[in-house]
Amino acid sequence: MTITPPALSVFETVESEVRSYCRGWPAVFDRAQGARLTDEDGHEYLDFFAGAGSLNYGHNNPVLKRALLDYLERDGITHGLDMATTAKRTFLETFQNVVLRPRDLPYKVMFPGPTGTNAVEAALKLARKVKGRESIVSFTNAFHGMSLGSLAVTGNAFKRAGAGIPLVHGTPMPFDNYLDGQVPDFLWFERLLEDQGSGLNKPAAVIVETVQGEGGINVARPEWLRALADLCRRQDMLLIVDDIQMGCGRTGAFFSFEEAGITPDIVTLSKSISGYGLPMSLCLFRPELDVWEPGEHNGTFRGNNPAFVTATAALEAYWADGGALEKQTRARGEQVEQALISITEENLVDIKEYRGHGLVWGIEFHDKARASAVARRAFELGLLVETSGPQSEVAKLLPPLTITQDELDEGLRTLARAVRETAV
Repeated sequence: MTITPPALSVFETVESEVRSYCRGWPAVFDRAQGARLTDEDGHEYLDFFAGAGSLNYGHNNPVLKRALLDYLERDGITHGLDMATTAKRTFLETFQNVVLRPRDLPYKVMFPGPTGTNAVEAALKLARKVKGRESIVSFTNAFHGMSLGSLAVTGNAFKRAGAGIPLVHGTPMPFDNYLDGQVPDFLWFERLLEDQGSGLNKPAAVIVETVQGEGGINVARPEWLRALADLCRRQDMLLIVDDIQMGCGRTGAFFSFEEAGITPDIVTLSKSISGYGLPMSLCLFRPELDVWEPGEHNGTFRGNNPAFVTATAALEAYWADGGALEKQTRARGEQVEQALISITEENLVDIKEYRGHGLVWGIEFHDKARASAVARRAFELGLLVETSGPQSEVAKLLPPLTITQDELDEGLRTLARAVRETAV
């Protein structure tokens, strides 16, 4: 595919230098449907990015679009702060009946604001309020958002540096297999908690991703997560699971922690909870933790009613039928794994490891610049792939959950070609 990068335009002359994705994908996108985008010149791209995980059900999903159009055409409430609306009521009822009750989860639902970092900030604030302590423990290579509280529990040095001020009240601990299995799980963490001379302030909570997406597709073992949950119980710390990118079916089950058989005290959701890519986030927590005073934590856009509408439609379409999407996601994941085995065998000298779960996968290269080269070549071949990891050393695959077998196979063939054609 021959792609002509857009000429110097309003993007370069008016938009801030902070823009990022458009630098790796120099095209002006115009339309999208399912797993494909089309730029203004008519070039088509298969999407293995899915809005960084906010489009689990694909672009312009027709079922969700119909629900949204019907709501807008009847002049349904668009902006409602936290007022009671029919759209919010329907979402809450559906979320309770389709997601929470079948899993025996007693959570209260909070709408903290439209983005993932809003949900994380609310979770951290609530944990500190409940426990009366300031410290939060996070993990190496974690990513929880770009606002100050979220950055304080994020590992990436580049992102942390952007804060411009000290990021305090957060303590990192080794994520699963960070020390290559040489040290028993949580040995260091528990020793610090029990030693009165360690200097570690008693944490209010621990925040964790079951799969670190931005951190390099690092997958926590179920037994590691269970041990972490047990440690939190024994040490009187709340367990927060950040399911912003891995929730809503990305790993198979609706919540990524289900496979481990744990029940976190607090859960954050965003990205694909709206179903359609509309801004929406949730902070879920045990009823006994609901100690907020009215208006103590608020936000102008915590009542995005169009997002309630598409979220409800997504739950009804994909999660009320007994697990068909979960089975499909696991099958597609096996399809990806088989392709990555072949790609690795073909490039044994270059590839350090492939890893993933459900429909989130990554290929780590020995040459840390190789993943970016693969992503660039994939774009030239009509495939959108991003990178992750502290040095962008991992090529990250995040296709829509609704992608077809043929589309997935097409994208994996393109990826294999991009890896092959960037070999030195």
